[in-house]
Amino acid sequence: MKLGIVGLPNVGKSTLFNSLTKAGAEAANYPFCTIDPNVGIVSVPDKRLQVLSDLYNSERIVPAIIEFVDIAGLVRGASKGEGLGNQFLSHIREVDAIVHVVRCFEDSNIVHVDGSVDPKRDIETINLELIFSDLEILERRIAKTARGAKNDKDLAKELELLERLKAHLEEGKPAKTFPADEEEVKLISTYNLLTAKPVIYAANVNEEDYADDGANNEYVRTVKEIAEKEKSEVFVISAKIEQEMAELDDEERKAFLEELGLEESGLDKLIKASYRILGLISFLTAGPKETRAWTIKAGTKAPQAAGKIHSDFERGFIRAEVVNYDDLVKCGSYNAAKDKGLVRLEGKDYVVQDGDVVLFRFNV
Repeated sequence: MKLGIVGLPNVGKSTLFNSLTKAGAEAANYPFCTIDPNVGIVSVPDKRLQVLSDLYNSERIVPAIIEFVDIAGLVRGASKGEGLGNQFLSHIREVDAIVHVVRCFEDSNIVHVDGSVDPKRDIETINLELIFSDLEILERRIAKTARGAKNDKDLAKELELLERLKAHLEEGKPAKTFPADEEEVKLISTYNLLTAKPVIYAANVNEEDYADDGANNEYVRTVKEIAEKEKSEVFVISAKIEQEMAELDDEERKAFLEELGLEESGLDKLIKASYRILGLISFLTAGPKETRAWTIKAGTKAPQAAGKIHSDFERGFIRAEVVNYDDLVKCGSYNAAKDKGLVRLEGKDYVVQDGDVVLFRFNV
């Protein structure tokens, strides 16, 4: 999973990126330069992995990972090259979802690029830049498609779709709200439009508002209202607190969260939001060599889930031996679960569930 972090300058975006990537078990940061984005690889926290590893005496644990791409602060006119914005925007064309950091705190020491804190205006500024960038992509595509449309029915059909989509964007609406049938949705997905991507809003608050999840913060309420209309995800975060927590080890971090009266960190919140909005789940594999989490789309059938491990597993799929994680842990071992009839043999039509511990049988 790849997430692109965007926002105006001075909203806490890079602070959040640095703290998230440092908080992960494995983080790799590449130095920021004028055009290249920061990239961080973060392990997805999953308590189930350690439990399974202990059960199987695994040599290693391999968690699922998320790649974060930190895009330099976008400004008004970014799509036209202001602040080298267009080059920055190109870096997020390949991400699965956009994390949009919105400033929801007052601080006279941190200058706001537009002079005041206004989440609605800030969100509109970024969204318009994404729309402008998409329009540029569509205009190039239209010019290319129009050349062959006279003698090709398929291209003529695509041209008509492109022009309708362009008109939709010109009304200030994102591509994800464009009414399209299944075939058109498939075609639009090949354009890699920024405004077609799911959005997760990160409402960045000060330390005081973080403890109650921004319940009394009017800026957070505004962001939540916008997210609800768009059917986007939103979570409240304090980049400053996340940065402090990033310096702590696991036990200290846990104590720090308890002291604040919080159950989970910003990274945990973000991962849950991204899994929800992208419709993702994790299945698990375990054995003496390794215990591992695999991320798949909800609704994935057993052979395709097996293909995540290796293409041979999908090609030569015979069956899946499946046990629910909770059942396995209660029984204390795979054999005990098998004796109780809790290990199921599933075929090609089985839809893999979150928390399934799976052993694939295959032959090629």
